[in-house]
Amino acid sequence: MADEIYDVIIIGSGVAGFGAAIYAGRFQLKTALVGEKIGGTIILTNDIANYPGFKQITGMDLADKLEDHVKDYNIEIIEKKVTKVEKCKENCFKVFTNDKYLHTKTIILATGTEWRKLNVPGEKEFTGKGVHYCALCDGAFYKDKIIGIVGGSDSAAKEALLLTEYGKKVYIIYRKEKIRAEPINLKRVIENKKIEIINNTNVKEIKGNKFVNSIILDKPYRGSKEFKLDALFIEIGHLPLSNLAKEIGVKLNEKNEIVIDREAKTNVKGIFACGDVVDTSFKQAITGVAEGVIAAYSAYHYINEDKAICYCDDEK
Repeated sequence: MADEIYDVIIIGSGVAGFGAAIYAGRFQLKTALVGEKIGGTIILTNDIANYPGFKQITGMDLADKLEDHVKDYNIEIIEKKVTKVEKCKENCFKVFTNDKYLHTKTIILATGTEWRKLNVPGEKEFTGKGVHYCALCDGAFYKDKIIGIVGGSDSAAKEALLLTEYGKKVYIIYRKEKIRAEPINLKRVIENKKIEIINNTNVKEIKGNKFVNSIILDKPYRGSKEFKLDALFIEIGHLPLSNLAKEIGVKLNEKNEIVIDREAKTNVKGIFACGDVVDTSFKQAITGVAEGVIAAYSAYHYINEDKAICYCDDEK
């Protein structure tokens, strides 16, 4: 049995969750912020230059500042993984962690994403042994080495630029004709003598002994499909962490993103969503924070205008 009833529980402790928590605090809602990794994936970003108010800041520093702001309010921060969400008969919810559940009138889902995998032979076997998904986390292990990075997005370009601080050569391997980086980052990539782009090419296999020593391409490069390198970083996008939403009946789109309206409402009354897990096309830290603010505002009005009640059969 839950000890207390929350107005809102925010599931996910990245920047979108922080934005929601700050405004839930301003609206004086009894709030818990529950997340397995405080700060979310942005803490793995080395250089942020597009968050208003900061010309340049690391992801870790930005997350720290947002978390510090959250702590100005009476927000309970719980560093645990949410394992399940259940709906009660009276339009309220139970949010389960491993050892207990929390009882709440509303939920804001800010669960974010996880890295998309290549799903080729050798990827799983060599993860952490030459296959990586975060240049900031693991790039320093490859000082003066030959490094490959798979992907053609702006994120891939920024990861490649960061890897040039460690490796003697960085190859961007992309399946299409041109990488899709923002103009400023594309210019930096093109001008960086350490970076070479291999276009119209896919990685089909990752090979090695104890550690990665080569990859197999789907077409020859410089006369061979086998390409020697010391590490392969994979930056091909993210998959939304929307399983909790799906299990409780929240509508998802074909990409498994949570469908929301302009007020961050889902199809399930009392559940709101924000950040990278939702179906907006432009995903940035600043847009995620803004969606979190809107979600908190919508939750506040739902609680007060609809006079949300909250009890379950086992707690009457």
